[in-house]
Amino acid sequence: MNVTNTPMTSVINQIASKPEYQLAMDLMLQKLILKKYSQNTIKTYLHMFKQFLLYMHPMPLHQVATAHIMHYHKELITKRKVSSSYQNQSINAIKFYIEKVLNLPKVSYDFCRPRKSKTLPKVLSLDEVARILDNTHNIKHKTILSVIYGCGLRISECINLKIEDIDSSNMRVWVRNAKGKKDRITLLSPTLLEQLRAYYTIYKPKHWLFEGVNSKQYSVSSIRQVFNRSKKKARVNIPATVHTLRHSFATHLLDNGTNLRYIQKLLGHSSSKTTEIYTHVSTTNLTNIISPFEMLSK
Repeated sequence: MNVTNTPMTSVINQIASKPEYQLAMDLMLQKLILKKYSQNTIKTYLHMFKQFLLYMHPMPLHQVATAHIMHYHKELITKRKVSSSYQNQSINAIKFYIEKVLNLPKVSYDFCRPRKSKTLPKVLSLDEVARILDNTHNIKHKTILSVIYGCGLRISECINLKIEDIDSSNMRVWVRNAKGKKDRITLLSPTLLEQLRAYYTIYKPKHWLFEGVNSKQYSVSSIRQVFNRSKKKARVNIPATVHTLRHSFATHLLDNGTNLRYIQKLLGHSSSKTTEIYTHVSTTNLTNIISPFEMLSK
């Protein structure tokens, strides 16, 4: 058994040669769908589980023990040098099969998870956000980026917006079935509402707020391409992504004196600890602190 990169055709052939493995994959897919996991999560979990099955091939699944799972993840780290995120996703996928498909108790599978790196989110300044938007000349593209920043949305939440989610009467935006299958409400600024109305007059979307070809949802990859082009035109050189707009939304609210609890609600964070990370990148908090070095001369 090994965790070396194997061509996909070989993976498919090996899985197909074991009906038990194929059944496990089918049952996992069925359970993921029934539990209404997102398409991205389904794709990731199936990929991670398939890689594990390839590693275990041809061992019968009923013989797989916790030690095999631990050894697999040890090899992922030592031989393939995978990231902590990859390792965590792999563990989550296998745990899903064990706990949700096989209905075995959680307590029996205490996997050693990797420690997450304590990296701070990248944040754009107000000027950098303005420059990126000013260099986005197509009104649909500009409105998409404006909504992501102005409402603090994840990219998936943006493409899932429907026309009726824009509540102009109460100046709010409904974010439905977001991460964790939760609905929430976020801000709708008057300036953004004007931009949305101008966009709607030109494009007249039928169902989704932002539609691509054949009235389908606008694609995530297209939004990323738009952002990267505009960022380059704006000569913003920090390593930012579309998600940086969401981080910037939160940080700029904090800089403006918004209570952290409200920011947590607007972002849809379950834990306040997740939102507290923005206190570490808020420029206002830093500029309001006087260094003790200034006291030396006094």
